[in-house]
Amino acid sequence: MRKGIKVTLDPTPRQARLLASNAGAARFVFNLGLMHVASQLNGLTSCDGKGKADWSMPALRRWWNEWKDEIAPWWRENSKEAYTSGLQSLSDAFSNYFASRDGDRKGERMGWLKPRSKRRTTPKFTYTTGSFGVADTYGLKLPRIGRVHCMENVEKLTGGIQPSRMTISRHDGRWYASLLIEVPDPQPSTTLEGHVGVDLGVKHIATLSDGATVENPHTLKASMRRQRRIQRKLNRRKKGSERWLEAKRELQHVAARVARQRRDRMDKLTTMLATTYADISIEDLNVKGMTKRPKAKADTNNPGRYLPNGRKAKAGLNREILDAGFGMFRRMLEYKCARTGARLHIVNRWYPSSRTCSNCGTVKAKLSLKERVYVCDQCGLVIDRDHNAAINIDVAGSAPETLNACGGCIRPGNPGRHPKDPSSNTGRKHEPSSEKRIRLGADTRKSVLQTKTN
Repeated sequence: MRKGIKVTLDPTPRQARLLASNAGAARFVFNLGLMHVASQLNGLTSCDGKGKADWSMPALRRWWNEWKDEIAPWWRENSKEAYTSGLQSLSDAFSNYFASRDGDRKGERMGWLKPRSKRRTTPKFTYTTGSFGVADTYGLKLPRIGRVHCMENVEKLTGGIQPSRMTISRHDGRWYASLLIEVPDPQPSTTLEGHVGVDLGVKHIATLSDGATVENPHTLKASMRRQRRIQRKLNRRKKGSERWLEAKRELQHVAARVARQRRDRMDKLTTMLATTYADISIEDLNVKGMTKRPKAKADTNNPGRYLPNGRKAKAGLNREILDAGFGMFRRMLEYKCARTGARLHIVNRWYPSSRTCSNCGTVKAKLSLKERVYVCDQCGLVIDRDHNAAINIDVAGSAPETLNACGGCIRPGNPGRHPKDPSSNTGRKHEPSSEKRIRLGADTRKSVLQTKTN
């Protein structure tokens, strides 16, 4: 099993200049290689008689080794791994571009590669070969740079295992090292017990099926006043000047602090869940669809004008959803469950967990966001909306085998029976509560994510 560890570096001024120099070398060779491939595509440079551009890593490496003394006679000032990482990034970028163009890559279609800017690109480079690794308890050994002090006990974090890959990057004025180590496959924990359903939201970041809630501190909202003040300062200054760069770094510092607070909050929550419960059920949320802007509605009576569509209110809700970090929550929970042996169940995003009664299984036709308390018209249950959804998610995720491929119940004695929906006017009376079945919403594929355990 591969494990990633990220530590904060504390370089001296000389070492910081060397780190920036290596990162600049990676960016330089990326842009140079991009120009080389573009010249091949335009027919200005031959490609070993093949008649087309070759952007594979071996071809880029051969080209760089042939021309590096003439193009960059100062290349020996930096580690050769800096240039290799820049060429590898270029080769991977080309592979992703053509995979996206051919429809083999998920997500939005990528555009043509652009040169990396010194101000906008994150400075980073990677070591994959050479004498790099853990030097001592609080030090890392970097070729051409030497021993760099770390803020954490890196020897304890790695367990004495030398990393197979090390990426150095700078964020918000700080240098970080990301280490990749090979560790034995984790054994399932014997202390895990019970099951829980988790409903994510804005008011409460997480509501558990046992009634526990995690409050949302609204870190982004708390820092917006300071962000607006710094943004006004940035707008008043001349773009590109030293004082403009100073205000920009101050604004980036505020954003980085909010990101660290969000990550710390999600890290503690997911660790608690993965080390406590044996079965965890969550929803397959479509964050991109949830934060989509409303479409403009044209006013038929006034050509050229548009009707109010609640864009401002939706923008505030989108900001709160993104600040909550739903995607980060699922990503962290996935790899932490793999470490502890907990089973993670993903519930279908179309399952009406909020509209379904957790007591009798009745499904409401509509339930607005303003209704924070769920009141069942059938059995009279009065319960918090998020708590009700968490219970339904727990039930749906803990028994995915009770659904067939069409979503019907296959429990013994009820072949092909579907749950009762009061919104449909079938003319039939409601069945007795003893005959009702709770509607389950586990994904019918049953394998969206099932953590393997030994």
